[in-house]
Amino acid sequence: MTQTRQNIAGLGILFVLIGVFCISINDLLIKQLSGGYPLHQIVFARSALGILVTLIIVQFEGGWGILRTRHPWAHALRGLLIVIANMTFFLALAVLPLADATALFFAAPLFITLLSIPILGEKVGPLRLTAVAVGFAGVIIMQRPWADASTLEVSRLVLMLPVLSALTYALNQLMTRKLGVESKASAMAVYIQGTFIIVSLLFFAVAGDGRFADGATNGSVVFLLRAWVWPADSDLWVFIGLGVNSAVIGYCLSQAYRLADAATIAPFEYIGLPLAVVWGFVVFGDLPVIEVWIGIALILGAGLFVFLRERQKARTAHRRPIRGRNG
Repeated sequence: MTQTRQNIAGLGILFVLIGVFCISINDLLIKQLSGGYPLHQIVFARSALGILVTLIIVQFEGGWGILRTRHPWAHALRGLLIVIANMTFFLALAVLPLADATALFFAAPLFITLLSIPILGEKVGPLRLTAVAVGFAGVIIMQRPWADASTLEVSRLVLMLPVLSALTYALNQLMTRKLGVESKASAMAVYIQGTFIIVSLLFFAVAGDGRFADGATNGSVVFLLRAWVWPADSDLWVFIGLGVNSAVIGYCLSQAYRLADAATIAPFEYIGLPLAVVWGFVVFGDLPVIEVWIGIALILGAGLFVFLRERQKARTAHRRPIRGRNG
């Protein structure tokens, strides 16, 4: 039984690594498109293409019947949470360097570890809780609360958007762990893609002509509300790539959190931090300021400690299956 569980955890880790790599590509492509297209148009195109790919995967996982669920409202709530997580992050991404936005978003694994206690009933001991606190200290440093608002490159509201994204993303993944007991990963990905399509079409109906963006000077607001336009020929392949990538992300993350404990999977999402630094420098020529480097170091250190402590706890439980200490 223990060996089977370890094999499932290892597969979950593989899926989350693939998913996080694809997320880094997704963020890079969306930042590239953010100067010329509205967010809701990008989300619609990405999800419309993504759901077609995901429906093909559905056929391999059991056919149309797996789309039936006994918990439609719970899946709807999960979909709304991931929509909020994505849109708040992308709004920040339009005006923040890629590494800065990603580093702030990486409060998500900290939230996952912390919230897995009341929501999933998982045991997280004092040592791991201390590591979570250190990670949140890194988030606070990146917020630079001591700085005058006029000296910041963006508003404090924009700096908080990735943190809100992190919280809603964490809640989404914890719901994935619960709902994944009865639902296939591809079906759960279809529900999310469908929610993205519905929300983006609602945005189009209300603001698709760009009238609410007139006179706006905030880059995030313009990105959210500018008018839809037909993509340039050179951008069509970017939109197609986003759609395929979206399907891979939705499937891999749903599968990862179905197969393993949230506290085990979450630390592996930290691979997204160095990837964001690399892409930000290679593509946009951006490097983090000192506060962001410090925050990254604290978050990475906290995440690695949580992971190593989880592994130590698992080995202890394997040697002493009746009683073990949690830390």
